[in-house]
Amino acid sequence: MSTPPAADQHPLFRLIAIMEALRDPEGGCPWDIEQTFATIAPYTVEEAYEVADAIERGDLNDLKEELGDLLLQVVFHARIAEEMGAFDFSAVASAINEKMIRRHPHVFADHSHADLSAQTQGWEEIKAEERAAKSSSGSLLDDVPIGLPALTRAAKLTKRAARVGFDWPNVGQVLDKLREEVAELEAEIDAGDAAKAREELGDVLFVCANLARKLEVEPEDALRATNAKFVRRFKYIEQQLAVLGRTPEQSDLAEMDALWDRAKVAESAD
Repeated sequence: MSTPPAADQHPLFRLIAIMEALRDPEGGCPWDIEQTFATIAPYTVEEAYEVADAIERGDLNDLKEELGDLLLQVVFHARIAEEMGAFDFSAVASAINEKMIRRHPHVFADHSHADLSAQTQGWEEIKAEERAAKSSSGSLLDDVPIGLPALTRAAKLTKRAARVGFDWPNVGQVLDKLREEVAELEAEIDAGDAAKAREELGDVLFVCANLARKLEVEPEDALRATNAKFVRRFKYIEQQLAVLGRTPEQSDLAEMDALWDRAKVAESAD
């Protein structure tokens, strides 16, 4: 049994020490010891979404807790890397420190921008230089992470391509493309070709992500808000049926659809 790191340590150093103890092959936690970058990556993504959820709900107590959970993921990955002799938490912090200083010459160096637009352009130029230094193939799209949620990645891919002019000039043309893709999806559904319908559905979603970018909307945020709206309204249906002593299984589509419309009216009244 390991002794917990002293409570009077700096909280961050204590967290690092706790992770070291959890990963100790002699007396650590069996579950923590067997984890790898790959096995904990899904938890890292999940914790990031829980941070976003706490922000959307405006729950600062939850946000504090979820940020701690996300920080634990960073410490966990850094500890695994340290055991491999690759890098440690200090190196992670040093790397981001240097990056932030490098990307903000208007703050940390004798360099100023005329306005916010010029500052944004300068930021993108610095990032482009960093990408070029890291790129293996020289492609503009090389460093758009494959592990991003698909809608987010689609928006980032199209944003990157738009920098070199590969983009629809206006929202209207994106909507035209969306209608075209929906028509192609309908055709494959009518033809009964499941594989091609799947492909066309992907095209529809890709254009939707592009449309979100043109509207300056984060597609994941928009979909998350709609998910929350669906949950609210479906719960209303369940609650109203419960008043009648019934469940959704004991109802039918017409009744539930009418209750859905009532939920919409109630929300608009608020």
